[in-house]
Amino acid sequence: MSCSKNIFLQILWCFSLITLSSQTQSHYTFEVREAQYTRLCSTKSILTVNGNFPGPTIRVNRGDTIYVDVYNKGNSNITLHWHGVKQPRNPWTDGPSYITQCPIQPGMKFRQTLIFSFEEGTIWWHAHSEWLRATVYGAIYVYPTKTTPYPFPQPDAEIPIIFGEWWINDVNEVFRQSSETGAAPNISDALTINGQPGDLLPCSIPETFKFNVEQGRTYHLRVINAALNLILFFSVSQHNLTVVGSDAVYTTPLTRDYICISPGQAMDVLLHANQEPGHYYLAARAYSTGVGVAFDNTTTTARIEYSGNYTPPSSPSLPNLPDFNDTQAALDFITNLRGLPERSPSPVPTNITTQIVTTISVNTLPCPNGRNDCQGLNGTIFSASMNNISFQTPDIDILKAYYYHINGIYEPGFPRFPPFTFNFTADLLPITLNTPTKETRVNVLNYGATVEIVFQGTNVVGGIDHPIHLHGYSFHVVGYGLGNFNQSQDPLNFNLVDPPYLNTVIVPINGWAAIRFVAVNPGVWFMHCHLERHQSWGMQTVFIVKNGNSSSQMLSPPPPDMPPC
Repeated sequence: MSCSKNIFLQILWCFSLITLSSQTQSHYTFEVREAQYTRLCSTKSILTVNGNFPGPTIRVNRGDTIYVDVYNKGNSNITLHWHGVKQPRNPWTDGPSYITQCPIQPGMKFRQTLIFSFEEGTIWWHAHSEWLRATVYGAIYVYPTKTTPYPFPQPDAEIPIIFGEWWINDVNEVFRQSSETGAAPNISDALTINGQPGDLLPCSIPETFKFNVEQGRTYHLRVINAALNLILFFSVSQHNLTVVGSDAVYTTPLTRDYICISPGQAMDVLLHANQEPGHYYLAARAYSTGVGVAFDNTTTTARIEYSGNYTPPSSPSLPNLPDFNDTQAALDFITNLRGLPERSPSPVPTNITTQIVTTISVNTLPCPNGRNDCQGLNGTIFSASMNNISFQTPDIDILKAYYYHINGIYEPGFPRFPPFTFNFTADLLPITLNTPTKETRVNVLNYGATVEIVFQGTNVVGGIDHPIHLHGYSFHVVGYGLGNFNQSQDPLNFNLVDPPYLNTVIVPINGWAAIRFVAVNPGVWFMHCHLERHQSWGMQTVFIVKNGNSSSQMLSPPPPDMPPC
């Protein structure tokens, strides 16, 4: 892609102050196709939407329903997921492959209906097939209704900050090679901001993402972590950042000099341009806690350039970011995020009817079919699980099987508690715990159930932080902790007053996180780790929420153009 075209796109992004009335629309056309892009001194073909990387931004008002016609003109099967859009009673166009639909095949089209409800702020969309979301993603801006103000002073402009990862090699080949060998996938070659690696990477300075600010003004950063496998720390040199929303729900303003954000999460962040005019770096790098786990340790940058007459520095200073394995820094940010009760879409459930405790583990499986060439730990293949079940993705989507009563595709009875009780976070664990079962096991909930889930991280094979995402719902994050969850003691410290209301929660390394929600969205909803390697290894399950009694509490019928299997 030419430098001049990229600069033009940056100008469009940075200097248009978005209004509520003129920028929203009810219909979008997404053409999925290959395009040539150059990064890190080499050119390759990547899958894009409308030829753009990142893809188009969707702009809506709270409560809108819009339509996206998706034309697959690429060479791969694909699905698109609208991450954080609750889709009430409409899982049909939620998007995860073989969970709510079969993929859109090359040459085919699928009209996806996006039903917005209480979302307000920043969320995003991305491919939900294999690793195609490495390049197929974009932002969703959900504005308040025209009569409702922000719960913070109106910013002067809004700027997208979308973090990603870039591989010099074909990312599909990276995924295929990992799947065939059982090894951990090759790490990315660079982190990116709005598709650009930034000043510190080869052949990248001319197209580094830049945006102008004026001293004294406030800028709304719409921040998304679209990286496949990395939680990130990010910061702006000599500036504080104030988080006012997360996962399209407002939060109590939290001002920090750095932010921790996981894959899947989106945040609304205010940047006050209150420093001396100059050039400043916005920078991000990995937060990765797995012992011996390789990760991309590059630093991606964007430039913030003040307007005015001054001599800019030859090289702006980088902000101070926590060390890559600074769990305390991550926890300090994560656990201080609070909801904004007066703008919360729902109260915190207190009368729990369905309690689930699920371990989330990295595992291994024996090398299959008598092979002896597997490249996972000790000649195995890597796997991952929830409650010792590594999810087996079916060949027909689970939603179709549920709706049409097709037997043999999935089984109910996902365990409500770990099948094995042990010291989950011990330094040394028996090797017999490494191997999970492979099943397509789902969790069936009655309509209206009040659900509490405790995600318990384990040190099986090796501990690491896990960002867990639930489709179709947001949830109150009522507690975090390190070590093993204590059923009698830890709930006494739950935050039932102002917990954040998220769709993706970071479960700390060898620790736990507790969430609560009410099951009032009937349908089939995916839950998985948003580290792509863990999802592809099986750290996932499905919730089936049964119909209620009235027509407004029942799953809608499928659209006529559902993709065939």
